[in-house]
Amino acid sequence: MILRYFKRTGLLIALLYLPFCSMAWGVLGHRIVGQVADTYLTKQTKKEIDKILGDEAIAMASNWPDFIKSDKEQKISAGGIFYSISALNRLTSCDDEIYLCSQYDDETYTHFKSEFEKVNKKYFQKVEKIPKVHLNLQKDRERHEAYENITNNLSVDISELNSFDGILINMITGFDITLDQLTQIRNSYSGIIFIDIHTLSRGLNEDYKREFRIIHNFISWARCLDIIQVNQSELFTLSHKKIEMEIVEELFSYGIKILCVTKGELGARVYFKNQNENGSYFVAARKIDNPNVIGCGDVFGASFFYSYIRNKNVIDS
Repeated sequence: MILRYFKRTGLLIALLYLPFCSMAWGVLGHRIVGQVADTYLTKQTKKEIDKILGDEAIAMASNWPDFIKSDKEQKISAGGIFYSISALNRLTSCDDEIYLCSQYDDETYTHFKSEFEKVNKKYFQKVEKIPKVHLNLQKDRERHEAYENITNNLSVDISELNSFDGILINMITGFDITLDQLTQIRNSYSGIIFIDIHTLSRGLNEDYKREFRIIHNFISWARCLDIIQVNQSELFTLSHKKIEMEIVEELFSYGIKILCVTKGELGARVYFKNQNENGSYFVAARKIDNPNVIGCGDVFGASFFYSYIRNKNVIDS
């Protein structure tokens, strides 16, 4: 995606994805599992369970937590870069122009249309199917992710990059661009490159589930970047070190200028180089009722990116 500021431009790159979000299996899911389990029980096991449940069947007893959440917790919605674009569309002025470099398909574009019709689509790339992710959101724990339709990395035209104020890369699937592509971008571009590490921090197993692991060859990634955004879990995939400040110092040694660490409901901390010393600034999160946590990091990153392009002031941004 590309952002134009005061008749200049900046770039943000990401794949789209469509998340299927849920807090639990729901009433029906648990009843089905309970019924299946019942068919595999031995007579002795059934006897012991009957002592606990009485006349109630396992299928009926297994869903009691879901009467609080219900099946309505599962939904389909736009994800990832949609929230980045939404934030920028609300921050930019009439002199700014956003260009989105991303993939889309006919089946799901309606979920993104309301925001994407407001940007320049010169770098849109049509594919048969965009990636989809099944998110299982759990309170006080990192969400679980499983993907479908992992697509090829984006095609990035590097010939016009220096007309942009900044490049924001949101690693939605972790395969959005390759290290070779990022190296070419860095070699061709002298402006600010911001990356939201996101799913680059997660490996992909044979079931298309994503698990955290140390990012392969991250030193080479870091040397191409100016600003990095991670959450608390993703931070520890950037280095083998186990202490946050030690990771910060290591990243700064590779040339990183700013590190943004989002900390969930606590807020966010930004680390930055202040002359010859490392500085940091913490902003506490505002408390709201029943927050929708999907896209919060994307909104934060896009807002910080845009503000920093404008004022070059870390704390104000």
